[in-house]
Amino acid sequence: MADQPHAPDTYDRLIDDLTYAYEGVFTPETVAQVVHDARALLEPNAKVTQYLPIFVAKQAREHLMVVAQAEGRVAKQVPEVLFVCVHNAGRSQMAAALTEHLSARRVHVRSAGSQPADEVNPIVVEALAERGIPFATPYPKPLTHSAVQAADVIVTMGCGDACPIFPGKRYEDWDVADPAGQPLEVVRDIRDDIQHRVTQLLRDVLG
Repeated sequence: MADQPHAPDTYDRLIDDLTYAYEGVFTPETVAQVVHDARALLEPNAKVTQYLPIFVAKQAREHLMVVAQAEGRVAKQVPEVLFVCVHNAGRSQMAAALTEHLSARRVHVRSAGSQPADEVNPIVVEALAERGIPFATPYPKPLTHSAVQAADVIVTMGCGDACPIFPGKRYEDWDVADPAGQPLEVVRDIRDDIQHRVTQLLRDVLG
């Protein structure tokens, strides 16, 4: 079945909604630019364009919140944890999903890649599904200074010196195997290794 075209005002409505949500925080022009940037980032690699507005809305909303927190425009309700790997297609995605699953929303989680891939590793999604863990981020995201600045804890996995350093942040580097090109049984071991590390991190962060 072919993808259905979007209504002409789909993105205008999205801009209106986000402008309302961030009234007094960002100007309508800033919100519109963020939505256009999100669409430009995601549209070239969208495999099912029917759901593209959903992904654009998620990306734009996440970016606005990151910048608002990094610049002190909105107060944090819970600690922020950022997981970073090279492609944001495997390790950092699993770590973020496991942290969200195990933290009962007592932390807010983001993930990013220093060189994001076009799509998330499907074996990673399968390994998480085996544990009943939903996969909420359907695409790799680029690492930004704002995302690092907004985080309280930054965990890197194999991305070298790509992550900027800001004073007052907690940094950890996890030596975790890369699931790229690995069969499901190996990815299961990587998943379990990451879960063990996430459990310890949450104990430290949440006391």
